[in-house]
Amino acid sequence: MSDIQTKQAGLTGVSGTHTKQLAGAAVFLIVLFVVVPMMISLTGRWDFYYTLTSVALLSIASAGVWLTFYIGRINIGQGAYALVGGYVSAILVTKYGLVFWWTLPLAGLFCAFLSVFIGLPILRLKGVYFAMITLVLTEVARLSALALPITNGAKGIVSIPLPQKLSVFGLTLIPDFSTLENVKLAFYYVACVLMVLCFAGMYRLVNSRLGHLCRSLQQNEELASSIGVNITYLRIIVYAISSFLGGIGGAMFVAISQSVYPSSFQVADSVNFMLNCFLGGLGYVFGPMLGTLLLYFGWDLLFEFGKYQLLIYSSLLITLMLFLPNGVLSIRLPGKREAGQ
Repeated sequence: MSDIQTKQAGLTGVSGTHTKQLAGAAVFLIVLFVVVPMMISLTGRWDFYYTLTSVALLSIASAGVWLTFYIGRINIGQGAYALVGGYVSAILVTKYGLVFWWTLPLAGLFCAFLSVFIGLPILRLKGVYFAMITLVLTEVARLSALALPITNGAKGIVSIPLPQKLSVFGLTLIPDFSTLENVKLAFYYVACVLMVLCFAGMYRLVNSRLGHLCRSLQQNEELASSIGVNITYLRIIVYAISSFLGGIGGAMFVAISQSVYPSSFQVADSVNFMLNCFLGGLGYVFGPMLGTLLLYFGWDLLFEFGKYQLLIYSSLLITLMLFLPNGVLSIRLPGKREAGQ
């Protein structure tokens, strides 16, 4: 076979892969935005909207944790940024009268800037040392929320109004949720849109030059530094993006529950964000999404076992980790461990 024929065959293979990916994405979007609402409407199980909305938002926060794994850091502190993001949004809405949709990016940006100051010293640590420091962050955030006057202490912030309409140049982009007939459906659509944007951005990131540089950090930081990679800069950027996603997820949860307390996100939530990544697969961009779905529904399904719920739940997780160390997605894609899959 000539060089030209070889190149043509390679281009054909790449084109076929892209076509399959686009077809898969289209099917996923149709199921998400058309099939699921239609099935819920037919069955009358309106409570599923809250469940699926929670899964979408938790997967966004888990995606941030996955990013820190991507640079070789075990992050067990995402609950801290989710709590901070929730409080920032709640304070801006209730005390300063901002429209919720403007507070959503502001909450994420506040968490990103906060993570830069926190990350500069702690990102030098590796392994269990970094993990323990991030684990403490969630408890620090909870205690700070209890102590600060602006957060109302243990009383929290309640009676947060539903998101108001968002208008730009007189054009209404998002209606006032208080006027909608089905608020749960509206929140479901918003959460799904945010989730799709989050994972599309993650996929683009890991397949970009920045993503390849981050992968070099995961494999060997010293070698990456020796060839001129600014590892400090990369760590801070990735950790800031991770925290931004945590803040966004926390702010959306506050909008749905219309309240926020110091206990809204705890250490257990941070651990679950990490488990979502392990369960779905650390080598796959969409691992946090699948892991969150399985973990959330799995816990609810085991509720029928009463006091044995936690025992069975833990046993199943340990079994999965032993037999599927690369996550559930490794079943569907055997032999492919690239993060961009």
